[in-house]
Amino acid sequence: MGQQPAQFLRDREETTLNKLIDLQHITKAYDSNIVLDDMSLYIRENEFLTLLGPSGCGKTTTLRIIGGFENPDRGQVIFDGTDITHWPPNKRQLNTVFQKYALFPHMNIGENIAFGLRIKNKPKIYIQDKIKYALKLVNLDGYEKRMPDSLSGGQQQRIAIARAIVNEPKVLLLDEPLGALDLKLRQDMQYELIRLKNELGITFIYVTHDQEEALTMSDTIVVMNQGYIQQIGTPERIYNEPENAFVADFIGDSNILDGIMIQDELVELFGARFACVDKGFGENKPVDVVIRPEDVELTPPGRGILQGVVSHIIFKGVHYEMEVTACGFEWLVQSTKMFPVGTQVGIFVDPFNIQIMNKPASEDEEAIGINE
Repeated sequence: MGQQPAQFLRDREETTLNKLIDLQHITKAYDSNIVLDDMSLYIRENEFLTLLGPSGCGKTTTLRIIGGFENPDRGQVIFDGTDITHWPPNKRQLNTVFQKYALFPHMNIGENIAFGLRIKNKPKIYIQDKIKYALKLVNLDGYEKRMPDSLSGGQQQRIAIARAIVNEPKVLLLDEPLGALDLKLRQDMQYELIRLKNELGITFIYVTHDQEEALTMSDTIVVMNQGYIQQIGTPERIYNEPENAFVADFIGDSNILDGIMIQDELVELFGARFACVDKGFGENKPVDVVIRPEDVELTPPGRGILQGVVSHIIFKGVHYEMEVTACGFEWLVQSTKMFPVGTQVGIFVDPFNIQIMNKPASEDEEAIGINE
């Protein structure tokens, strides 16, 4: 069964296009393992686009095909209107930053940054100006003579980025560049990357399995699974309007329940009927129902649509995270109001906070992520 075209998924959300990279029907397999299956995707100029998904979903292979480190078995890579499918990496107007910084340990910082420029035989004065410019951009002025092993992990990653941007690429490819950093450094570097993208005005293509990174930094997120694109959209749309259960489960926390769509705008959960705003699913049809933990409202028992008991509670700082047992299901609830363990509560959900999606008819459909 073929993939639901990614081009179609994205064109539903916007009509103004400024394509810089256009991946057309890309297929890639290693031996008998198909990593990408007829994938189509475009990337706009000056966009921060994140490829997000679990290990083995095809996101790094996609990045390597864009960068020229892998050739697709089928399909084309179009860059600014030119077919570059079989061009080597050094002929493409892009640079890559990897998780391992790959700084030359025997060179100082200035020499590391200048490496690519010297290969291109750029003038000495030009190179010196570029070194100073790049170090200023990454907030490491005056570090030219330092050696890589004298820098922290976050500083080394900034140098790797500086080395990439001095070559003035149209596109910067980043393959899980923050994965080796601790939490605080990773958060700091997220804001640095956003700042750099805005200042440089170039296209960023970012690979990660970290949902927080994707939601924090991206203009557009591409959620992938098993070689297929599941959904493309803004962080807000991906989080608030997941197109299938995989996306809902992978992006943030979710309560994913088996429901029956009684009719338009009415769904049944555990024998109780909840108003919703979705239409077009038919009558008395099994569906997946997604409700975010922060959208579950706990009420006095008599006021809820379902009745439950608080079975577990954790204080998270900005809110309490509770588990509520109702009808044999453990509801995850996030609230600024605390209900002690053992409290009997009602469960209510605003109709606008209930997301309905078709159940996949087969494992193939589940992998592809079809949800018409």
